[in-house]
Amino acid sequence: MAARLVIAITSQDIGARITTRRRVPGGFRDAVGVLVSWSDGLLKVRKRDGTVVEIPEETLVAAKVVPAAPPRPGPM
Repeated sequence: MAARLVIAITSQDIGARITTRRRVPGGFRDAVGVLVSWSDGLLKVRKRDGTVVEIPEETLVAAKVVPAAPPRPGPM
């Protein structure tokens, strides 16, 4: 049984945490983070480490809004 790939985000989701899957040479790449912008066919997603991934809209094969990341455990 194959997974169903759906793009379930819009520009209205700017500021939300999302997960994406996109086509790249040789396969796919995933990115999870906050959608910071979506204009002129380019999405920008800020990952947890602060880096921003630029994703051309035409490469998206799946995307959806996801819950906020769980808190990281503190020092023990």
